[in-house]
Amino acid sequence: PSWSPDGRHIVFYSDRDGNFEIYVMDDDGGNPKNLTNHRAWDSSPSWSPDGKHIAFQSWRDRNYEIYVMDADGGNPRNLTNHPFKDTEPSWSPDGRRIVFVSDREADANPDIFVMNADGSNPKNLTNHPEDDLAPAWFGSAFSVASAGKALTLWGAVKQANR
Repeated sequence: PSWSPDGRHIVFYSDRDGNFEIYVMDDDGGNPKNLTNHRAWDSSPSWSPDGKHIAFQSWRDRNYEIYVMDADGGNPRNLTNHPFKDTEPSWSPDGRRIVFVSDREADANPDIFVMNADGSNPKNLTNHPEDDLAPAWFGSAFSVASAGKALTLWGAVKQANR
């Protein structure tokens, strides 16, 4: 789940309708609304800092890809379009970048990538032989779970933009 920036709504995924979909509800749990309503599995939503967009992972292309849609569920668009899976999107605090997990490198282990919010310029930040998962932003850096231990990559975003 992810809180809206104004704290009034929560975006989450559920299979309550028989298929994993992205939902939004009020902060008290009321008024749940299906935002995706698609036959493919949609999950791992992340609200943009300005509250206008939601990033999520979807199986729409018969492979997990990162999508972004408007906060009301409209205008879904594929950002990654890669033959290997891209998952677990998380917005940077300034909304200019999205960090995500992908196994697109030769070693086939999940690594942490960062891309611009429009999907351009994806870069591998970890390139590590172990699985790197669950990226979460903390200011200009983010934490990564690696082989069951927490690892914080301070300044990794600056390096990715060079």
